[in-house]
Amino acid sequence: MTFEMKQIATIRSPFRDLINMPVQPKGAKDLCATIVFDEQYSEGLKDLEGFSHVYLIYYFHKVKEPKLRVIPFNDKTHTPRGVFSTRTPMHPNGLGLSVVELVKVEGTIITIRGVDILDGTPLLDIKPYIENFDKVEGEVRSGWMQSSHAEVSQKKSDDRFVQN
Repeated sequence: MTFEMKQIATIRSPFRDLINMPVQPKGAKDLCATIVFDEQYSEGLKDLEGFSHVYLIYYFHKVKEPKLRVIPFNDKTHTPRGVFSTRTPMHPNGLGLSVVELVKVEGTIITIRGVDILDGTPLLDIKPYIENFDKVEGEVRSGWMQSSHAEVSQKKSDDRFVQN
């Protein structure tokens, strides 16, 4: 089986370096960025501005070598974890996922808030956050991840996933 993905837009953020970036949108709640869409996708942006938040699905274009075991930024024990139990960029297909606030849509440019993404990142897809679909009810478990909201909000990246 083969398949093809296309870059539909480019994320423009204040982060030009992989080191010292927020590691999740919670750590960048007041930071804005823009998403610049290719003109051919402009019609697809119709009606998007009625949503408060969107999912961004993007490609970690700076990851050169995926790993199956990693020590995540928010792991207080510094224990190597299976990559599929983490949100590190080192996954085999290099896909990133963020939920961000949608500020405005103007033509082919979208402004978002709460961005933890490197400048120049290729956007593969965008989907609206719909509370009635996406809000998790009942007991929620976060596995090994024990960092508090405050700790997650303050955590910055280091060089552990930077490829030289």
